Formats: sequence, C-alpha cells, structure tokens
Amino acid sequence: MKKFLTLTLLTGAVMLLAACGKLNLDSNSSSTGGTKTGSYQTTGTVDNSMYQGVIKNGRYQTSSARGLMLQQNNQGDNTFNIRSMESGLQTLAKAQFPTDKYSFEEGQFLSTATVKSWLARKSKSNAEGLNPPSNGKTDPDTRNPIYLQQILEQDFMLPDGNSMKLGGIAIALGMNKVDYYTKTEYGAQYQTEISNEAIKKQGEEMAAKVVSRLRSMGKVPNNIPIVVGIYKNAEQDSLVGGVYVEHATSKSGSDLGSWKKLDQQNEVLPVVDNHKPINTTVANDFSNFTNQVKGFFPTLAGITAQAHYENGNLAGLNITVNTQFYGLTEIQSFTQYISTAANKYLPSGVPIEITIQSTQGTQAFISRNSGDKGFYTHVFGSY
Repeated sequence: MKKFLTLTLLTGAVMLLAACGKLNLDSNSSSTGGTKTGSYQTTGTVDNSMYQGVIKNGRYQTSSARGLMLQQNNQGDNTFNIRSMESGLQTLAKAQFPTDKYSFEEGQFLSTATVKSWLARKSKSNAEGLNPPSNGKTDPDTRNPIYLQQILEQDFMLPDGNSMKLGGIAIALGMNKVDYYTKTEYGAQYQTEISNEAIKKQGEEMAAKVVSRLRSMGKVPNNIPIVVGIYKNAEQDSLVGGVYVEHATSKSGSDLGSWKKLDQQNEVLPVVDNHKPINTTVANDFSNFTNQVKGFFPTLAGITAQAHYENGNLAGLNITVNTQFYGLTEIQSFTQYISTAANKYLPSGVPIEITIQSTQGTQAFISRNSGDKGFYTHVFGSY
C-alpha cells in the first residue's frame, strides 16, 4: 500500500511541475518578464515569492552534482527528502537573499568528484571524506554510521552591469536519522539509529569544514555570504520528507556565527498504527473533509495529506486524492465539490494544494495561498 501511495504522490508532484505554466491564470497571480544582460538572462516569474532562474548563453545551468545527490539518496530510497530539502533551502535563503534582488542558479561550484569525495568516509585514500572512518564493526550500536547523506548547493546571483555576479550561496547538509547498511554485499539490511544530538554535532562540524573548503577554492570571494542548513532525512519508507533542524550564515571567511534552531515537523494524514497526530485539530479537520468527500463520491481509492508544521503551528497541507473517475464532466463536478468541502472543513490561513489523480494521471489541481479566501481550481483537459 505504501509503495502505491508513494507512486501516486510522486506522479502528482511531477505533473504539478509540468502544469506550473498554467498557474498564472489565477487572478491572484501576476507574471513578471525576464531580463537580459549580455550572455545572461532570467526566466521571469509568476509569483514574487519565487526566484527568477538564471539562463546563461541561452541555456539553463544545471548542477553537475545533483544527479550524484539523487544516486546517493537511494540508500534511504525516499525521493520526498530531495524535494523538501530543495524547497526548504530556498526558504532559508530568502531571508538572506530576497527574491526581488537575487536570481537563482543551481550550484556551480561543487563538482561531482568533489561531492562524491566529501560524502565518502574519511580514509587513507580519501582525506576529504566528511563521514567518519569505518571502525571495522558491523553491530548497529557500535559501528561508525554514515551521518552525511547528501550535499546540496544553491547559488544566488546579482546583476552586474551587462553581466551577473555571485551574490550568495546556500548549502544543505542532508543528515541521516537512520543509516541503512548491509554487512555483506546483497545481504540483509540493518540500520543504525542516529540521535538528534549526534545529527546536530556532526552537522555543525561538517558545515564548518564545507564553508572553509568553499572559501579556499578561490572561486568564492571572502565576503560572499554562505547560508548553511542542517537537514534531517526522513526514513526510507516515509511518505513525507525530512525537516531542517538549524541553520547559520557565514558572512565572511569561515566563521559561521551562531546557529539558529528550527522547529519543523512533517507528518502524513491520516495517521496509522494508533500514532498520535502532531495536532489533533488539524487531523480532525482533515478527517471531516475526507469523510465528507467520500460520502459524496464513495468510489475513491483514497485521500492522503502531507502536513508541515513550524513552531508547532500548521504551515501547509499537500493533499492527494486518488479517484477512479475517468469522464471529464465527472472530474469537473468532483473538483468543484472538493473545492467547496475544502473551504468548509480544512484549516484557514495556511497554503493548501490538492491534487486529484487517477491511473491515467493528474486530473485536476486545487490550491489556496495563505492569504486567500477561496480556492483556485484547474481541470486538465485534452484535445
């Protein structure tokens, strides 16, 4: 069942990306055209909360190390970690690099070889490894675990005459909450639990080394701010990603200043196995919404939600509705009804996204920004 839910949630996420160009039809959105200076241009944006992307010589600049990050993450086998890490790092960066001044570019300084070396264990053949050397033990409680699972770099650019220049860097260190391993190749899987205290201690030590190494490369000026976030990965079978636990900013040199703690939590609704929800009111609101929708359309395959909390308060809901409907008119009526039910039963004042999908793909999308009173709806048609 979890694999099915994971597949459907992922399908919805991919389709939402493909549909982003339609979102500027919302009356609450405004489109901003990109600019062009010399060999650089920006993508423009439909939302002032988003960064414009940088295009250089007519091409979007991808990060050479991002594929390695995905490859490394297969130990945890949770793609939600990647997505929440990326979006969360941008959120942290906005406080230092506002969207009205800076443009976004995927990381250009950390190469595949560099990230691969840093993610590995420190050894005689790899002095750059950030993970501790193996102590030769294989017992879950006595071995040295792999603490660092991913490194993500994001760059932020400023206009500079007819060109653009680096204005800042954000780095995420993806730390394992659970380190999955095998004692022999293709053998049984074991796991080492890692405490929050160990995650913070190891993360802070690794962050200091990463910032120092970035500065010493000679490509990052000493006065360029570097934001570093410590991200705690979710377990491999989780249907929601991990969270950031703290962050710091190096204004210059290798000094990271003081670390600021973050209180973030994620959960999947409805809760299972008699687990207590993070917020009972939110869980009850979602349950009432679900019961109302299922009562009107009893052939639904299921409704699940990803709930995100900050400082104990609900900060957003991503809901996926799996349906067996195929007819366009059925989907239209269903979408309208869900929008009405969401407005009545779901919490107000927080951003909410609802994806309606079937085995044929995403059928409709419903959303509301935190300050909106009503929901925006879009049913995907065909020719």
